[in-house]
Amino acid sequence: MIILIVLAFGVIVFLEVPGLVKKKAWRELAVFSFFLILGFTLALLQVMGVALPNPNHAIEALFRPFTEWME
Repeated sequence: MIILIVLAFGVIVFLEVPGLVKKKAWRELAVFSFFLILGFTLALLQVMGVALPNPNHAIEALFRPFTEWME
């Protein structure tokens, strides 16, 4: 399964990066690389069975004061 993830992300890089470099879109390449590395890391950790935190808890904690204020 790990090999499939590496291959899938490799295909994404192979298809997207040359166009960004050719256009000299360095900022877009930096943002693309950041999200690609983040997604690759999370996918790899999930496949390896690492318990990942649920982002809903952070979102609820962030918006709880606003919803209580509105009530």
